[in-house]
Amino acid sequence: MKIGDRVRVKESVVVYHHPEHRGDAFDIKDAEGELVAIVTQWHDRPVSANFPFLVQFSKKFKAHLRDFEIESI
Repeated sequence: MKIGDRVRVKESVVVYHHPEHRGDAFDIKDAEGELVAIVTQWHDRPVSANFPFLVQFSKKFKAHLRDFEIESI
């Protein structure tokens, strides 16, 4: 996968920061979005992020995910 790819969440992922369901458990399985970043560096230093793929689903909602939780579409 590369930045700009359309992706879909293929695993059950529960988030608590969805703008329409703030504070409540919300499953984003089958949600589609755009891969906007792959986190490998922070302040010009290499990092090993646990959730390296940043996906933007809507204007107000982004989430960091693992590689096995998403698939290219």
